[in-house]
Amino acid sequence: MSRGAFPILFITSNRIGDAVLSSGLIKRLSDEIPNARFTIVAGPVAAPLFEEVPTLDRIIEFAKAKGGGHWFDLWTQVRNKRWGLVVDLRGSGLSRFVSTRRRAIWRKSSGPSVHKVIEAARILKIEDDPAPPYIFTSEETEARAEELTAGFGPILALAPAANWLGKTWPLERFSRVAMRLLDPEGPMKGGRLMVLGGPEDAKLARELKDVVMRNQFINLTQDTDLLTAYACLKRARLFIGNDSGTMHLAAAAGIPTLGLFGPSDEQLYGPWGAQTRVARGPRTYEQIRAVDPSFGQALCHMMDLSVETVGEAAEELLAATDGGRKPQMPETAKG
Repeated sequence: MSRGAFPILFITSNRIGDAVLSSGLIKRLSDEIPNARFTIVAGPVAAPLFEEVPTLDRIIEFAKAKGGGHWFDLWTQVRNKRWGLVVDLRGSGLSRFVSTRRRAIWRKSSGPSVHKVIEAARILKIEDDPAPPYIFTSEETEARAEELTAGFGPILALAPAANWLGKTWPLERFSRVAMRLLDPEGPMKGGRLMVLGGPEDAKLARELKDVVMRNQFINLTQDTDLLTAYACLKRARLFIGNDSGTMHLAAAAGIPTLGLFGPSDEQLYGPWGAQTRVARGPRTYEQIRAVDPSFGQALCHMMDLSVETVGEAAEELLAATDGGRKPQMPETAKG
């Protein structure tokens, strides 16, 4: 660590989506504190998002242990340092017991719930000018993404997976929407299809590969790390996906993003940015939750979201962002 550095302990989420939504705070602090140096604490799946933060000293992977032992282990790793600032998005007790000049700790608000980007901004008291999600990538990562996406025609990016069945739109409907958009008469004619997900989603990618010719298919479900996938998303013309970490990465990449919602609240977790939309079926989040209060039933809550609704929302978003024109506010498509 360089002399005169301002060390910041930044404790973020275990989940990719939540970590992305709060990632703009790192960018804002980097811009406003030129000598900031970050130690970032994140869950194992989210930690790779921060590997290329240029002012990074260290990433601590925070894996849960029995009996809460992970908190003690973390404390032993950070207690002997005098921090300039501790930012704790998890509202843990640990952040109150380390030596620091300043603390910014998440606390549950008694007021109405707000979007998670605004909730994160409140920690630094910047809710009037919230920091949009921002992921740092290196020149090497960007070059790798350029190779993976090399070719001709606009890219339609799909993320058909989600972390549970309830908010997973049927794969066959993703396929039909892709065919509609990439059709020779469609708005993305001559385009390519890019499928994103983890290794466990490779089967989904295989089932979508016949939508386009072989040389028009980009499979990022195998051997593609998070930062490379994010850099590839920057090169897409449109993203469509379930409410997931990948959806938030697409929005952070600044591309037109259509999130598909059912049993999750878009007012809190919708994709953030001027070029985003949300599509859901005729039922509201509250109506779906009334049927399954604990969201513990093994059934899909996305069956009433039609191909027509998603297709129309996608076409409207493409038209609104054609030629660099951007919509002013996120909107929700219903049908």
